[in-house]
Amino acid sequence: MTKKDLILKVSKNTGVKQIVVKKIVEEILSVILEALKNKERIELRNFGIFCFKKRKAKIGRNPKTGETVPIPPRQVVIFKPGKKLKVSS
Repeated sequence: MTKKDLILKVSKNTGVKQIVVKKIVEEILSVILEALKNKERIELRNFGIFCFKKRKAKIGRNPKTGETVPIPPRQVVIFKPGKKLKVSS
């Protein structure tokens, strides 16, 4: 599902014009992005949690030359799905 598909579906289900839904969806995404830039944890009940995980420094390899390259430690965004989002096998 793309952002456009999401906007169309929300517009259809709520009866709100697509342009209004588009502005709301884009504002929500910009708020989430701003919070992630500030390294904030985002918890959306029944959906999931966006948080940061520290990755250790490691040694990588350049596939072209075979040369070893140090990879510095960094933080990455991870998503932990909520209970209702988890799919049972």
